[in-house]
Amino acid sequence: MRALARDPARADELRMAGCEVRQADVLEPGSLEDALEGVDVAYYLVHSMGRGSEGDFADRDRTGAENFTEAAANQGVKRIVYLGGLGEGSKHLDSRHATAEALQAGSVPVAYFRAAAVIGAGSESFRTVFHLVRRLPVMVTPRWVTTRTQPIAISDAVAYLAAAADLDLPTDREIQLGGPDVTTYGGMIDELARALDRRPPLRIGVPVLTPALSSLWIGLVTPVDAGVAKPLIEGLAAETVVRDDSGMEIFGTVTRTPLAQALREAVRQAGAG
Repeated sequence: MRALARDPARADELRMAGCEVRQADVLEPGSLEDALEGVDVAYYLVHSMGRGSEGDFADRDRTGAENFTEAAANQGVKRIVYLGGLGEGSKHLDSRHATAEALQAGSVPVAYFRAAAVIGAGSESFRTVFHLVRRLPVMVTPRWVTTRTQPIAISDAVAYLAAAADLDLPTDREIQLGGPDVTTYGGMIDELARALDRRPPLRIGVPVLTPALSSLWIGLVTPVDAGVAKPLIEGLAAETVVRDDSGMEIFGTVTRTPLAQALREAVRQAGAG
């Protein structure tokens, strides 16, 4: 197994997991050719939101994807596996889909996974809700708390992605991913509170709370970077619910984790209770 890192000196965890680490940057095309040599299946999990100035992450994402798919084709890669997001209508979600289109424009087949919020201790979506619930018994919330979503446990998402390495499986298509439970962001907040053995916070709706104001508010009470929080929050107005589950049916061996269990596991991983 091989992993690419812009700074291999900071990739000790990858080495400990048994990965060979090579230096590469998708924004530097010359670094990709050797890094992809001998690779059959390449996972593209790059997102530049929060890297550099806020306004140009979509341009960087598209450029990186174009560089990667060209290098993959030159090296004879047989499949690219990409994880994007369900939904559309915000700069963040539209950039995720545009990245998939840039990869698909190349000659290498692409398994395009589109997931709702991923529930795991390192997920920015989870971290945002986690710190809000821990710190605020009362929340001033905008209308996005009523938006429907279908979160998926990180272990399930990884299981689907790992299974796509089997070149005999027909995964060169769009595959929508979601957990077994459909809820709202407000419902997820309440369920996370229960996972923390707390009373769900009192939510006071304020319809005029804009994404920009929401991101500043989140920046004050959580450690999530405002440059990441604002695009994420803008995307919360869009439903992230699976409309076509035929892609998940390809992987009959993956059993999806209920939301309550996924949140309890994420809380455990985060080292809090």
